[in-house]
Amino acid sequence: MKRPGTFFRLLAFFAVLGGGFTLMLFMRPQSAHAVTPTLTPTPGPDRFTHTSVDVKEFEWWLLEWEDSEVVCQLWVYHPGLPTHDDVFTQCGEKLYTRWVEKSQPCSEKDVTACKGFYFMMLSEKTIQREVPAQLPAPKVWVSLENCQPDRRGWCTGKPQLLLIAEEPLDGYSITSIQGFVGKDTFRCDGSMCAFSLGATAPEGVHLVFWANSSYGDNSEIFEARIRVISYKAEHETALLDKWLVDVLSSQWTGDPPASCALTWGTFPPTEKLPGWLQTPGSSEQLQSNIPFAYLAGKLIARGAVDVSSCLDGGLAPGGAASECGMDAARSSVEEWQNRFDSIIISEAQNTGVPAQLLKNLFSRESQFWPGTFPYADDVGLGQLTEKGADTMLLWNPAFYGDFCPLVLGEDLCAATGYGNLSDEHRAMLIGALVQSVDATCNDCPLGIDLNRADFSVSVFARTLLANCEQAGATVKVVTGKYPGATFSYQDMWRMTLVNYNAGVGCLYSALSSVKKNGQPFDWPTIAEHLSAACPGAEKYVEDIAQ
Repeated sequence: MKRPGTFFRLLAFFAVLGGGFTLMLFMRPQSAHAVTPTLTPTPGPDRFTHTSVDVKEFEWWLLEWEDSEVVCQLWVYHPGLPTHDDVFTQCGEKLYTRWVEKSQPCSEKDVTACKGFYFMMLSEKTIQREVPAQLPAPKVWVSLENCQPDRRGWCTGKPQLLLIAEEPLDGYSITSIQGFVGKDTFRCDGSMCAFSLGATAPEGVHLVFWANSSYGDNSEIFEARIRVISYKAEHETALLDKWLVDVLSSQWTGDPPASCALTWGTFPPTEKLPGWLQTPGSSEQLQSNIPFAYLAGKLIARGAVDVSSCLDGGLAPGGAASECGMDAARSSVEEWQNRFDSIIISEAQNTGVPAQLLKNLFSRESQFWPGTFPYADDVGLGQLTEKGADTMLLWNPAFYGDFCPLVLGEDLCAATGYGNLSDEHRAMLIGALVQSVDATCNDCPLGIDLNRADFSVSVFARTLLANCEQAGATVKVVTGKYPGATFSYQDMWRMTLVNYNAGVGCLYSALSSVKKNGQPFDWPTIAEHLSAACPGAEKYVEDIAQ
């Protein structure tokens, strides 16, 4: 059976069956709702209420040192001194400017000689305040029905895609689900839509959907990209058909997609992923026995290897192991390069970053020595730099939300995102992050804090996620399309490694050069342009993508 042409694979017609709205590929509608050609949701969700809460109210005076004159009275609702925002909003811009310019720590015995102003707290009491509270909004979830997967994930029954909406507020209900499949519109009364699935184009079908509520608003607008592959279309001699369904959506309730696939809108290949993008089932399957000369040299220098039989002390000029030293250190090198395997597997399961990719990166960057390189600013197993830390904090908001309070405190971090911090605060965070992955420890065995080295595996996994976000955004800026419309899943990981190693400027330059020359966006072409913009980046990617 031949695969149908692209035009026919993209045809989608709708029919109302039962209570749901069923998408039938290659069929004319039996009956249909009258759907407005230009379907747009109402603004929403828009749900707020007010509630009374007990808060601490602090009354402060701002006084001049010279004569203790009260120049401003402030009420604040947080512990500690009034902030810059408090002074600006309650005392006015003119006084705020004088306060900032003239107020300095004062050690004069005669306080009237001090310049500027000082604070005095007058009272503290508990009051009730009306504060706005956002009510939970409707959600729409995406799931599969009638799919009995075999061991490779193929549905042996004819699958249906379900959109199921939830209204969290008592007394209200979902009135309908609406949206688009490609350019075609649909509407289902009630809280469920059912789509009967057939084979799609390799790039899948784009689904946009939202729920309408009797509250008078709607959910946010959600998206999904759905790819359905027919086994019989792939294997003409197959007697029975089965289907492979991939869904990329934040609302998907099934098994999570391959790492970064949702970010890129890129489906992983239907065949088995290449080895460098796999996560083995056990740490034993991740083991390696590469004769790392740099790692051997570090172990020899720290006294972990007996090189008494080596006339050269086991070391070559520059600190790497000599041939004799390498022979003596072979078993120690093999043991050390595999000591992080179980943690790598665990972090791969937690973050979705392929375990083999993470191990290959450590192999290429540091040969698994979690300290610092001489005469370099790169630190740890994955050789984090200050620029790399900046990328991590900017492009991984979840990590920033966890890490920032440890350095700058809850209040400051909750009030602003990383991009809105002052230069001083960003520098503090960057320095703390780089330090957190440096396992160098003068008082530890071998000069390495192994607990910190173990912790750093998690940091580097999340750093790769930040780079996959930034690489995806860069591809979209240059091509004007979502990354999956331009690059394969494997090539987007290569773009991520370029971003990690050489930086976003290098990736942008290579992509822009390809576009300017009208060449195809694929890895071989990108690699050609990397050689000029970022020497070494192509070799770096190829070393890891083995």
